[in-house]
Amino acid sequence: MLESSATQGPYWEQPLPEDEHLRHQMEHLREEHLLFDPRPPAELNKYVLAAMKKTGPRFWLLVLGLGGMVSVFLVTWLLQMIYGIGITGLNRSVMWGPYIANLIYFIGIGHAGTFISAALRMMRMDFRRPIARAAETITLFGLATAGLFPIIHVGRVWKLFYMLPIPNQRGLWPNYRSALFWDMSAITTYIIGSTLFMYVALIPDFAMARDHTSGWRKKLYTALALGWRGSEGEWHRLETVSNLLSFVIVPVMFSVHTGVSWNLSMSLQPGWHSAIFGPFFVVGALYSGVAAVILVMILVRQAMGMGYFIRKEHFNAMGIFLLILTLTWIYFYFAEWITNWYGNLPPEVAIQRQLTGPLAPLFYGMLFCNIIVPLATLWSRRIRTNLKALFVVALIIQVGMYLERILIVAAFLSRNELPFNWVDYVPRLPEILITVGAMSFLVLMYTLFTRVAPIIPVWEVYEGQAVQSPRRIGRAVVPTRTEAH
Repeated sequence: MLESSATQGPYWEQPLPEDEHLRHQMEHLREEHLLFDPRPPAELNKYVLAAMKKTGPRFWLLVLGLGGMVSVFLVTWLLQMIYGIGITGLNRSVMWGPYIANLIYFIGIGHAGTFISAALRMMRMDFRRPIARAAETITLFGLATAGLFPIIHVGRVWKLFYMLPIPNQRGLWPNYRSALFWDMSAITTYIIGSTLFMYVALIPDFAMARDHTSGWRKKLYTALALGWRGSEGEWHRLETVSNLLSFVIVPVMFSVHTGVSWNLSMSLQPGWHSAIFGPFFVVGALYSGVAAVILVMILVRQAMGMGYFIRKEHFNAMGIFLLILTLTWIYFYFAEWITNWYGNLPPEVAIQRQLTGPLAPLFYGMLFCNIIVPLATLWSRRIRTNLKALFVVALIIQVGMYLERILIVAAFLSRNELPFNWVDYVPRLPEILITVGAMSFLVLMYTLFTRVAPIIPVWEVYEGQAVQSPRRIGRAVVPTRTEAH
């Protein structure tokens, strides 16, 4: 058996075995797995802090470009407030369009981030440690972006005053049957829970940054660290609160996104009125959310030099997770379609005409992006660990899931039970600029956040490396985990 770290000094100074065969196994283990390649805490701190301070012409050019797109978004929104919602492509039949599709899309990628972190924490999956915060940050800014679209969709934004449950001069109270009211309730509930979940885990890293920075950063991190000193009692309370929030946030995610699906399924609109929409929307949210987390992992690794923390093992695990969600999404999607096809009711036949009508290119493009591409690639470990290939696959899935949201919202409304109400919806320039600007807003906020807060939870990596204890069994080195209580 390999000698324990207790007799050899700190866990990051464990010597390699003298036996050449065992030495080769240990070197391979350290190369493949982050938790078996420990480094001194000071070195890990240096990696993360250096990445936070890493800026240059390319970074500021990216910020400038994204800021320009956000400015175009804000100007377009202002023009829509002045001239009204009529400048968009919305009409009598398609009264919900890209704005509501964007709401569903951004809520989806937002919900998945914290769910991934919390669920993997509950299941004690150690590979989550370096990628947890990247996923949680997706939630924070995804939900913030989603929260804009109910407001944008209203058109005259000042009318939101009448949604507030306070007395007003017209004697009106909020309509609790309104989809708008429940959208805002869902977003507010989840963003509060997700922010608490992320902030609690950030406190030790804020304290680390406080102790290794100066100037405005030190003042900021001193306030955010809340006086953290790393005592045994503080660590115990941190663990307790993190576990409690993990168990709370998972059912909240399911209930909130199911509530979003009910905005559609509780109506009698053909294509929407379905009992399967709740789980279907939850699976769709996880599907697009996991693909978004993979995109962020690749960008953070490449742009911030985080190759030590984010390794091929993490991409392989997330790729397998994405493949499982692909199969699950396919099941739910075609279970609904086959049921409608077999029933052959006139409204459902109208919906199925998108197979051959003007919406067919979007429909088949969505199937190609969400089914053909992932099934043809993600089964291969070589693809799952090839960053360029995995980036393309995840990006294609994002395109497919966005098309799926557009088809559900705008396409189903364009083909209803009254043929004289059928229309071919075409988005206009304001809707396109606002959609692209909102995506730019999410990316801009994420980019700036990575330069202010540690995007890698360093203390979780410490903890994971400290409890790993490779042992020799016969002629093999076997990873084992020491439970700390």
